[in-house]
Amino acid sequence: MSRFSALHRWTVQWSERPHASWVLFLLAFAEASFFPVPPDLLLLLLCLSLPERSFRYALICTSGSVLGGAFGFFIGLKFWSIAEGILYRYIEPATFQQVREYFLQYQGWAVAVAGFTPIPYKVFTIAAGFFRVNFWIFLTASLLSRGARFFAEAAILYFFGQRAKVFIERYFNLVTIAVVLILLIGYLLLRWLR
Repeated sequence: MSRFSALHRWTVQWSERPHASWVLFLLAFAEASFFPVPPDLLLLLLCLSLPERSFRYALICTSGSVLGGAFGFFIGLKFWSIAEGILYRYIEPATFQQVREYFLQYQGWAVAVAGFTPIPYKVFTIAAGFFRVNFWIFLTASLLSRGARFFAEAAILYFFGQRAKVFIERYFNLVTIAVVLILLIGYLLLRWLR
Protein backbone atom coordinates (compact mmCIF):
# COMPACT_ATOMS: atom_id res chain seq x y z
CA MET A 1 0.00 0.00 0.00
CA SER A 2 1.39 3.40 -0.96
CA ARG A 3 2.03 6.16 1.53
CA PHE A 4 -0.48 8.37 -0.34
CA SER A 5 -3.33 5.86 -0.01
CA ALA A 6 -2.63 5.50 3.72
CA LEU A 7 -2.76 9.31 4.12
CA HIS A 8 -5.92 9.39 2.02
CA ARG A 9 -7.58 6.82 4.30
CA TRP A 10 -6.43 8.74 7.39
CA THR A 11 -8.02 11.92 6.01
CA VAL A 12 -11.32 10.15 5.29
CA GLN A 13 -11.39 8.75 8.84
CA TRP A 14 -10.91 12.21 10.34
CA SER A 15 -13.78 13.64 8.30
CA GLU A 16 -16.15 11.37 10.24
CA ARG A 17 -15.09 12.53 13.72
CA PRO A 18 -16.73 15.21 15.89
CA HIS A 19 -13.62 17.43 16.04
CA ALA A 20 -13.11 17.43 12.28
CA SER A 21 -13.15 21.26 12.13
CA TRP A 22 -10.07 21.43 14.36
CA VAL A 23 -8.37 18.74 12.32
CA LEU A 24 -9.16 20.70 9.15
CA PHE A 25 -7.62 23.85 10.66
CA LEU A 26 -4.50 22.00 11.82
CA LEU A 27 -4.11 20.14 8.53
CA ALA A 28 -4.39 23.40 6.56
CA PHE A 29 -1.88 25.05 8.91
CA ALA A 30 0.61 22.19 8.65
CA GLU A 31 0.30 21.81 4.87
CA ALA A 32 1.13 25.48 4.33
CA SER A 33 4.38 25.17 6.27
CA PHE A 34 5.74 21.60 6.31
CA PHE A 35 3.22 18.73 5.89
CA PRO A 36 2.74 16.93 2.53
CA VAL A 37 -1.05 16.37 2.57
CA PRO A 38 -3.25 19.20 1.22
CA PRO A 39 -6.42 19.93 3.24
CA ASP A 40 -8.65 19.87 0.14
CA LEU A 41 -9.78 16.27 0.52
CA LEU A 42 -10.88 16.77 4.14
CA LEU A 43 -12.57 20.05 3.18
CA LEU A 44 -14.45 18.31 0.36
CA LEU A 45 -15.54 15.44 2.59
CA LEU A 46 -16.78 17.78 5.30
CA CYS A 47 -18.67 19.92 2.77
CA LEU A 48 -20.29 16.80 1.34
CA SER A 49 -21.29 15.48 4.75
CA LEU A 50 -22.73 18.82 5.98
CA PRO A 51 -23.34 21.04 2.93
CA GLU A 52 -24.96 23.78 5.02
CA ARG A 53 -21.58 24.30 6.75
CA SER A 54 -19.54 24.42 3.53
CA PHE A 55 -18.60 28.09 3.79
CA ARG A 56 -17.77 27.75 7.48
CA TYR A 57 -15.38 24.91 6.60
CA ALA A 58 -13.85 27.03 3.83
CA LEU A 59 -13.24 29.84 6.33
CA ILE A 60 -11.61 27.43 8.79
CA CYS A 61 -9.43 25.97 6.05
CA THR A 62 -8.43 29.41 4.74
CA SER A 63 -7.59 30.66 8.25
CA GLY A 64 -5.46 27.63 9.01
CA SER A 65 -3.67 27.84 5.68
CA VAL A 66 -2.90 31.56 5.90
CA LEU A 67 -1.63 31.25 9.48
CA GLY A 68 0.39 28.19 8.47
CA GLY A 69 1.79 30.16 5.55
CA ALA A 70 2.85 32.92 7.97
CA PHE A 71 4.55 30.22 10.08
CA GLY A 72 6.31 28.90 6.95
CA PHE A 73 7.39 32.47 6.16
CA PHE A 74 8.84 32.77 9.67
CA ILE A 75 10.70 29.45 9.28
CA GLY A 76 12.25 30.67 6.03
CA LEU A 77 13.09 34.04 7.55
CA LYS A 78 14.69 32.87 10.81
CA PHE A 79 15.51 29.15 10.64
CA TRP A 80 17.13 28.39 7.28
CA SER A 81 18.71 25.12 8.49
CA ILE A 82 15.22 23.76 9.26
CA ALA A 83 13.66 25.39 6.19
CA GLU A 84 16.25 23.88 3.87
CA GLY A 85 15.42 20.37 5.09
CA ILE A 86 11.71 20.92 4.47
CA LEU A 87 12.17 22.52 1.05
CA TYR A 88 14.50 19.92 -0.39
CA ARG A 89 12.00 17.18 0.37
CA TYR A 90 9.74 18.74 -2.25
CA ILE A 91 12.06 20.37 -4.77
CA GLU A 92 15.59 20.12 -6.14
CA PRO A 93 18.14 22.87 -5.35
CA ALA A 94 17.99 23.97 -9.02
CA THR A 95 14.22 24.40 -8.72
CA PHE A 96 14.78 26.57 -5.67
CA GLN A 97 16.73 28.96 -7.89
CA GLN A 98 13.72 29.13 -10.22
CA VAL A 99 11.51 29.95 -7.22
CA ARG A 100 14.00 32.72 -6.39
CA GLU A 101 13.57 34.15 -9.90
CA TYR A 102 9.78 34.08 -9.54
CA PHE A 103 10.04 36.07 -6.33
CA LEU A 104 12.45 38.59 -7.80
CA GLN A 105 10.10 39.22 -10.73
CA TYR A 106 6.60 38.70 -9.34
CA GLN A 107 6.63 38.65 -5.48
CA GLY A 108 2.94 38.60 -4.53
CA TRP A 109 1.89 37.05 -7.84
CA ALA A 110 4.23 34.10 -7.23
CA VAL A 111 2.61 33.51 -3.84
CA ALA A 112 -0.90 33.93 -5.27
CA VAL A 113 -0.32 31.40 -8.05
CA ALA A 114 1.22 28.89 -5.63
CA GLY A 115 -1.66 29.43 -3.20
CA PHE A 116 -4.30 28.58 -5.75
CA THR A 117 -2.67 25.76 -7.71
CA PRO A 118 -1.41 22.26 -6.85
CA ILE A 119 2.17 23.62 -6.58
CA PRO A 120 3.43 22.77 -3.05
CA TYR A 121 2.45 25.95 -1.23
CA LYS A 122 4.92 25.39 1.58
CA VAL A 123 7.79 25.83 -0.89
CA PHE A 124 6.62 29.37 -1.58
CA THR A 125 5.78 30.27 2.01
CA ILE A 126 9.22 29.25 3.24
CA ALA A 127 10.97 30.78 0.23
CA ALA A 128 9.05 34.05 0.70
CA GLY A 129 10.51 34.35 4.19
CA PHE A 130 13.99 33.41 3.04
CA PHE A 131 13.91 35.94 0.19
CA ARG A 132 12.39 38.54 2.50
CA VAL A 133 9.29 39.25 0.45
CA ASN A 134 7.25 42.08 1.93
CA PHE A 135 5.22 40.30 4.63
CA TRP A 136 2.01 42.27 4.01
CA ILE A 137 2.12 41.52 0.27
CA PHE A 138 2.75 37.88 1.12
CA LEU A 139 -0.14 37.79 3.61
CA THR A 140 -2.56 39.51 1.22
CA ALA A 141 -1.64 37.20 -1.67
CA SER A 142 -1.99 34.18 0.61
CA LEU A 143 -5.37 35.26 1.91
CA LEU A 144 -6.77 35.99 -1.56
CA SER A 145 -5.42 32.88 -3.29
CA ARG A 146 -6.07 30.36 -0.52
CA GLY A 147 -9.47 31.88 0.17
CA ALA A 148 -10.38 31.75 -3.53
CA ARG A 149 -9.34 28.11 -3.75
CA PHE A 150 -11.11 26.84 -0.63
CA PHE A 151 -14.25 28.96 -1.01
CA ALA A 152 -14.56 27.92 -4.67
CA GLU A 153 -14.39 24.26 -3.67
CA ALA A 154 -16.94 24.80 -0.90
CA ALA A 155 -19.30 26.74 -3.19
CA ILE A 156 -19.17 24.06 -5.87
CA LEU A 157 -20.01 21.37 -3.34
CA TYR A 158 -22.68 23.50 -1.68
CA PHE A 159 -24.48 24.04 -4.97
CA PHE A 160 -23.71 20.83 -6.91
CA GLY A 161 -23.00 18.19 -4.26
CA GLN A 162 -21.89 14.69 -5.23
CA ARG A 163 -21.63 15.42 -8.99
CA ALA A 164 -19.16 18.22 -8.20
CA LYS A 165 -17.06 15.95 -6.00
CA VAL A 166 -16.54 13.48 -8.85
CA PHE A 167 -15.64 16.30 -11.25
CA ILE A 168 -13.21 17.96 -8.80
CA GLU A 169 -11.44 14.71 -7.98
CA ARG A 170 -11.02 13.90 -11.66
CA TYR A 171 -10.06 17.32 -13.06
CA PHE A 172 -8.82 19.45 -10.13
CA ASN A 173 -5.25 19.92 -11.42
CA LEU A 174 -6.43 20.78 -14.94
CA VAL A 175 -9.04 23.24 -13.67
CA THR A 176 -6.57 25.10 -11.44
CA ILE A 177 -3.98 25.25 -14.22
CA ALA A 178 -6.64 26.62 -16.60
CA VAL A 179 -7.66 29.28 -14.05
CA VAL A 180 -4.03 30.33 -13.53
CA LEU A 181 -3.48 30.56 -17.29
CA ILE A 182 -6.58 32.73 -17.64
CA LEU A 183 -5.35 35.00 -14.82
CA LEU A 184 -1.87 35.19 -16.34
CA ILE A 185 -3.22 36.03 -19.80
CA GLY A 186 -5.45 38.71 -18.26
CA TYR A 187 -2.51 40.17 -16.36
CA LEU A 188 -0.31 40.21 -19.49
CA LEU A 189 -3.08 41.84 -21.53
CA LEU A 190 -3.50 44.56 -18.90
CA ARG A 191 0.23 45.25 -18.92
CA TRP A 192 0.31 45.30 -22.71
CA LEU A 193 -2.64 47.72 -22.94
CA ARG A 194 -1.03 50.25 -20.58
